[in-house]
Amino acid sequence: AQMKQLALEEDSDNEFVALFRAMSEGFYENNGKQSTLQEASEKTTVEEFMVPTTHDGNFNVPVKVYTPKKLDGGDKKAAYIYAHGGGVISATADLNQAWLQYLAVAYEVVVFNVDYRLAPETKCPNNVKDFYESIKYVSKNAASLGIDPSKIAIGGDSGGGYICLGAMVLLAQNGESSLVKLAMPGIPMVDDYCFSDPAAMTVEERGSTDFLDVFQTRKFWKLIAADFDVQKSDPLLFPGKASSELLEKFPPTIIIECEFDVFITEATRLATRLRRAGRLLEFVVIPGAKHGSYMMTDLACSKRWENATTTAIQEYLHK
Repeated sequence: AQMKQLALEEDSDNEFVALFRAMSEGFYENNGKQSTLQEASEKTTVEEFMVPTTHDGNFNVPVKVYTPKKLDGGDKKAAYIYAHGGGVISATADLNQAWLQYLAVAYEVVVFNVDYRLAPETKCPNNVKDFYESIKYVSKNAASLGIDPSKIAIGGDSGGGYICLGAMVLLAQNGESSLVKLAMPGIPMVDDYCFSDPAAMTVEERGSTDFLDVFQTRKFWKLIAADFDVQKSDPLLFPGKASSELLEKFPPTIIIECEFDVFITEATRLATRLRRAGRLLEFVVIPGAKHGSYMMTDLACSKRWENATTTAIQEYLHK
């Protein structure tokens, strides 16, 4: 109730961000304590490097690297470059470490966990560019990183799904989509659908039964935008508004959604447009799942999600 009230208040940005960051930190910390994730952490090695950037001052983007021990020492490994969730205003790479170590083992890939800068301190498109530059760095330095440059996947969940989609826009605009074999944004923030009339929305989108709702999402976008009115037609802010011609240049894409997600409508619309553009490999909807519930590995929906995404990685990245 407090989050919704703050989301509705125009002058509550600082208080909203502080509360949401505290809630997000609590969620990821608790999630990381799951025994299945702890077991995976013992099966991976952890390293870190910095990606130098100049698009918003001189800033080195931290990237954590998780390598399954059974892949250690080899070269030509598949890579999965990831942007964490949190509405682009919260969470960190470190808070997602246990989850991504779990995915590294399940997918048999090296995971690159990008600690992109958060809004509102850093505005669109610079958060997206942190991730985009990290993709280019991994591709350029694939040999020294032990990565097969022809087997690079990118992804992210929720706000990280948006960061992933924004990077896909940049790759398409710059003729660089061939750097990525597979893009896999999950439960992504896509466009400004949340600013439409809530009366026509699902119960989940209105937020009557979940922790996330349309009013909080509106707040996210206004905190992310440097100038909302100027950028509202820019696909770097709203990737769902990319032109058909630009979508045709996207990397091959799988969108992962949840049946009762707050972003299901906008993700479905984007999937339909990508299918028409010939860039959609799969649109996967996990039955019975809500936003982020597949991160709780003891739930049935999590097992469905893991089966679907592991199969996707095997079929579209490893082969």
